[in-house]
Amino acid sequence: MAFERNDEFFKGRGAQVNTHNKFLANRYIAEHIEGLDEPLLHNSRTQLFHENPKTIVSKSNSPDLSHMHSINPYQGCEHGCIYCYARNSHEYYGFSAGLDFERKIIVKHNAPELLEDYFNKRRYEPVPIVLSGNTDCYQPIERDLKITRRLLEIFLQYRHPVSIITKNNLILRDLDIVTQLAKLNLIHVNVSITTLDEQLRQKLEPRTVTSIGRLTTIEKLARNGVPVRVMTAPIIPGLNSNEVPGIIKAAANRGAVSAGFTMVRLNGSIAEIFTDWLHKTFPDRAEKVLNLIRECHDGKLNDSDFGRRMSGDGEVAASIHQLYRMACKKYLADREMPGYDLTIFTPKTGRQVTMF
Repeated sequence: MAFERNDEFFKGRGAQVNTHNKFLANRYIAEHIEGLDEPLLHNSRTQLFHENPKTIVSKSNSPDLSHMHSINPYQGCEHGCIYCYARNSHEYYGFSAGLDFERKIIVKHNAPELLEDYFNKRRYEPVPIVLSGNTDCYQPIERDLKITRRLLEIFLQYRHPVSIITKNNLILRDLDIVTQLAKLNLIHVNVSITTLDEQLRQKLEPRTVTSIGRLTTIEKLARNGVPVRVMTAPIIPGLNSNEVPGIIKAAANRGAVSAGFTMVRLNGSIAEIFTDWLHKTFPDRAEKVLNLIRECHDGKLNDSDFGRRMSGDGEVAASIHQLYRMACKKYLADREMPGYDLTIFTPKTGRQVTMF
């Protein structure tokens, strides 16, 4: 592994290194540190990069994410979650999956206009679209840029179904739009809670809202008739795997109607980033946690096998699955997410009618 030099723990950031981007021939290294006035990673300021994509809706054909349509108004995420599977996508932009993912955020200002064009395509048939899947659409910069809010306004205007995945209470800013979508059966909200342990949360997800803040978000959404699923994701054996029942219980008590979970998967560069972070943050149990993760992924950290990559297998994974099922049965019995209404989609162009 070839990491940039790092003499201190970068507070407020998840990754502590910039791993090499496999798409780049060259890399920055500190071969002669005595010749540098400051470490290469000293500047921790967040930078914004503006992109004007030609399309905004992505479709996944992966067997375990079949036909999932998603929109990512941003690439990269300031939340800094150390385990985030989306980190690898930053390498396609010429950045690192490590600190760059948290510090160099790509902004798609024209996303709402592109979405509207997408809805007005001839013969388009509505399918639920996920915000975001590869970033958090309510990460800190959304407070000022309001791209997600503008997207939700388009979804409401066109009566189109949408699903939101977030761990930020900023969604409550848009409660006026979200509640209108809920009344029309056009929205599902998924609130991700990885741990109820605040000390662990600060290390795993340094720039996210507290677990109490997320539970309060679930409560306020549910009180306003918005269907909410709690995502206990990802489960990291040896770190937060024992918390599954507690998280589901706490969310259910505040009105969640469903739950979901995924096992941690350290694909691509994330294996290096996570391993470095784990040894620096929990040196006493680092190898134990890594071995437990390997047990869930056929002896590998970097597991890309469809089906197993998100659910895991083996005895460790089976025990976590059982814990999850028991918690859902106990705390979420007779609850479920409502179906979407796909019949009220209203494009501006209208439907072309023929007499023949």
